[in-house]
Amino acid sequence: MTESDILEQSSGLSNYARPQIAILDFGSQYSHLIARRVRELNVYCELYSCKVAAEELGKHELVAVILSGGPSSVYDEDAPHVAEGVWKLIEERNLPVLGICYGMQELAHVFGGEVQKGLKHEYGKSIVKRVAGCESKIFDGMPEEFQMWMSHGDKLTKTPVGFAPVAGTDNAEFVTIENLEKRMWGLQFHPEVTHSPLGKSILENFCVKIAGAKQDWVMADYAKEFVREVRQQVGEGHVIGAVSGGVDSTVAAVLMTQAIGDRFHAVMVDNGCLRKDEAKNCLGRMRDECHVNLRVVDASDRFLDKLAGVTEPEKKRKIIGTTFIEIFQEESAKIEEEMGVKCEYLLQGTLYPDVIESISYKGPSATIKTHHNVGGLPASMSLKLIEPMRELFKDEVRELGMAMGIDEKSVWRHPFPGPGLAIRILGEVTRERVKILQEADAIVIEELYRSGHYRKIGQAFVVLLPCKTVGVMGDSRTYENVASVRCVETTDYMTADFYHLPYDVMGTMSSRVINEVRGINRLCYDISSKPPATIEWE
Repeated sequence: MTESDILEQSSGLSNYARPQIAILDFGSQYSHLIARRVRELNVYCELYSCKVAAEELGKHELVAVILSGGPSSVYDEDAPHVAEGVWKLIEERNLPVLGICYGMQELAHVFGGEVQKGLKHEYGKSIVKRVAGCESKIFDGMPEEFQMWMSHGDKLTKTPVGFAPVAGTDNAEFVTIENLEKRMWGLQFHPEVTHSPLGKSILENFCVKIAGAKQDWVMADYAKEFVREVRQQVGEGHVIGAVSGGVDSTVAAVLMTQAIGDRFHAVMVDNGCLRKDEAKNCLGRMRDECHVNLRVVDASDRFLDKLAGVTEPEKKRKIIGTTFIEIFQEESAKIEEEMGVKCEYLLQGTLYPDVIESISYKGPSATIKTHHNVGGLPASMSLKLIEPMRELFKDEVRELGMAMGIDEKSVWRHPFPGPGLAIRILGEVTRERVKILQEADAIVIEELYRSGHYRKIGQAFVVLLPCKTVGVMGDSRTYENVASVRCVETTDYMTADFYHLPYDVMGTMSSRVINEVRGINRLCYDISSKPPATIEWE
């Protein structure tokens, strides 16, 4: 299934009438973070390809435009550029523009500046110094010098026509420029990353003080709008939905239940790679507490048989994704046979980071990995997708869940990947290895709750490694599996740092896992960050 096929079959909320800031993506892995930071200001925004046509962009009620960073050099022959009609649209509507990193160099390219390769690359923290006597609105309320995060090899060597320098660094004279007449600003650094402590202030200055955007983006309104629009779209039809027990699918299922009641048929597929007792616990919670019409399908043998002998992670994801859709289609047919109704739609809890990492959704960004519910959809899929949270980040989904009255423990559950433990078992997935990992994972999660660290962590899990080590138990030699604990701190799940778990908690985990789980004799702790690593190991 191509990207355009996915987009045609997917339905979120139609936001043509909602005032928004348009973010044009030039392929930066940080483009999503710009959107995230803008939304933290309660300002609505959307991400588009840098090549979006003026006709498409012009359908929206635009407040401002932000140009993202990107991996290209603006002077390269095949470098991406904004469509000419977009600049005319910006001029006609007098929209303020903020160019970030490559986005600033795009301003230089269009308006007569010069960009050249720097004598040295500039990555990491850098001190930005404002031009003496310059009182730019973009730095309103900020000190004369401040730390920002740089990530560039090219630099501006001549300001565009009509632009004035606002700030520089020891490495680059022009790291902030402005054109008050055209209402355009350029930043060489990245205010959207957490390593730029005052970056959010800069974005607030641009979005709220300069562009005048309304700070009215709240999740309770999002829920009401989705319920209204899905009723219009589905009418008296029926929807089948994927439920995993995680916060994403739980919120999506409750949203759909509020919209159409029992005409929503939630299906939880036990693929044999769920956490310990997950299917049983999810069934009770979703039916009794959330009043969702849920059935559980035990397809564990079907999945595990297909995964036998498979070790390559992308192949695992494709197998699981394809099998998931096959089962949904089969369950839809069963509902039609049993109830005499046909399900035309499939609900999925896809989130924005899933989309960004899986395909070049709205720009030339690189594919990191395929998510089973995005890039693994087969061309034969007959159900139309409804993905109400496709444009939301994880913390927005949690905010939405709380606004809808879902219980706190369900809302704050750590993410669990669609392929489940299959991508946390490095190497071949077997019934024996699944059982070992289920027991170890259950102990680690229990100890995080008991020690009070669970809510402080963004995601925590155990990985079973494809190797064995020698150990000693009761004066006897053992040769068993190695496992690793992974705990990370994150809010957007696109960047993350390892969680500094106290040694005594690590010690308790290690002692319990090695003593209580037969098949593991060594437990490690993962101290890598994202990037360069990813949160999951596969």
